[in-house]
Formats: sequence, C-alpha cells, structure tokens
Amino acid sequence: MSVAGIGEFGLIDRVTARLSYGSTVLLGPGDDAAVVAAPDSRVVASTDVLVEGRHFRRDWSEAYDIGRRAAAANLADVAAMGAEPTALLVALCVPTDIETGWVEHLADGIGAEAAGVGASVVGGDMSASPTLTIAVTALGDLAGRPPVTRSGARPGDLVALAGRTGYAAAGFTVLSRGFRTPRLLVEAYRRPEVPYAAGPVAARLGATAMIDISDGLLADLGHVARASGVAVDLSREAFEVPPQMRDAAQALGVDPYAWLLAGGDDHALAATFPPGVVLPDGWRPIGRVAEGRGVTVDGAPFDGSAGWDHFR
Repeated sequence: MSVAGIGEFGLIDRVTARLSYGSTVLLGPGDDAAVVAAPDSRVVASTDVLVEGRHFRRDWSEAYDIGRRAAAANLADVAAMGAEPTALLVALCVPTDIETGWVEHLADGIGAEAAGVGASVVGGDMSASPTLTIAVTALGDLAGRPPVTRSGARPGDLVALAGRTGYAAAGFTVLSRGFRTPRLLVEAYRRPEVPYAAGPVAARLGATAMIDISDGLLADLGHVARASGVAVDLSREAFEVPPQMRDAAQALGVDPYAWLLAGGDDHALAATFPPGVVLPDGWRPIGRVAEGRGVTVDGAPFDGSAGWDHFR
C-alpha cells in the first residue's frame, strides 16, 4: 500500500508503533511536542537534511540503511561536541506513491541507530513532496562538561582521529561506476560505523577541539583551523590504505589518499589534545597543530579537492 492509500495519520501511527523510548523521554509522540529530560540543564542540538539524489539513492541502499545513515549524520554531530545523544526528531517528506513498508523500514533504521547510543525518536513531522527528503534533529546531554568546540585548538596540540575515513567515499565511487563490490567499501557508504562513545571520552580527557568528519578530513579540519586561528599539519604515514581500498583505487584509477583525506560520510571524529596526553583506546595520532593558517599534509598543500561542498 502506498502512503497515499493509508494517509498521513495512518502512516504516523504505523511508524510510532515501531519505536521504543528510553528513560530520558518524559512524553513521546502524540501531543504537539515531546518532553525530554535535560539533567545538565543544557541541551546540545544539531540538525541535518538528506535529499534523495543528492545524499542517497534508493537503488543503491535499502530503506533501513538509509535510516541508519540519516540518524548517524546527526548523532555524530552530538558526539563531536563531547555530548551523549538523548533524542531525535524526524521530519519526512515523501512522494505519495512510495510504499508504506518502505517508510516503516526507514523508521526501523533510524530507531535502531538511535537505540544503539541510548537515544530515542520522540517526534517529528510528515508531508507529501515530489522529492524524498529526511530531516533529522538530534539532542544531547553534556553531563556537566563544557562543550568541545572547533575553536579551542592551540599550537603544539596533538591531532587525533577516532574511526575510519575514506571507506564511504570509496564505496560511493564504486557504486557510481556501476559496481557493487568490494562489499566492505559499499557497506561503509550505505551504513557508516560511527565511534560515538569516543566523543564523550575525548571530552573527559580534555580535548581542546573536536569535529565530526562528514565532508572530508581536510575540509573539516579546515573548519577547526579557521575557528582556532591555527594551522594543522597531517602525516600521510598515519593513514594506512586497506587492501580492498588499494585494489579498488587501482582498478578505478583513483588516488586512495583522495578518499582517505578528502572523502566524507564515514563520520569519524577528529580532535586536538594538549601535548603529553595519552590517547584513549580508539584514538590514534595523525598530526600536529602549529602556528599559521590552513591544513597541510607533510608540510605541503594537498594536491586535490579537500572535501565535499553542497554548492559546488
């Protein structure tokens, strides 16, 4: 049955019936707004929008994976502030001929990704639209800690990475060339593996700046460099090219470091730490902060695109 056949409120009933709610949810869907506990008295909030044909394709990914990916893009932003995610709000605009089951599986994916970090989907909105669009807002709790912003990096700080980069970008390239393997890369594009817990851990350890890598490591660290008024230099040796990526790059005629350094959508976390800090498990050093401006690799500008820009 299509969403036109079941109607807006019938679809809402079907979706909300599939959701579960954590202890921070004081009032879930069903009223004009939800009520979510904020023990810290501050709420971290972030939002992202995914548009079909721009951010995802239904012939490349199942509805469940698109849901996981939509939630991950927002939950990673909360983790990058050093906070723990608590709730999601989802606005969904769909063509009227889309199947109800597809929307239900999308909701399952969003709910599963949220539940994996202890968050809940607490509400949202639905509308008809010729273009399938998913807008997600994530809320988070700082647990008494100050937020870790982009503007705190200082010369001498260590630059470190939690998670992986380049895998999703490689998967996108593979899919765009009409292939479905290597599976490792394709699945990384369809469903990112985000190191959510690394964000609060870094905050507790005294990270001076942090950011979610959604548009590419060079581009996103460029935001940190600009906000902090510093330079960032990365070491190419810190990035190992996995065999599947090396083979795919050779077959497709791509420099694998273009994926590793400028590819987005893996939602790794990059942070800067004061000198002498022993990095926790899951974090690895990739460079240093220095006086100056911009981001370099082994002391020189990177030869290629720094990352994704929606308007270019």
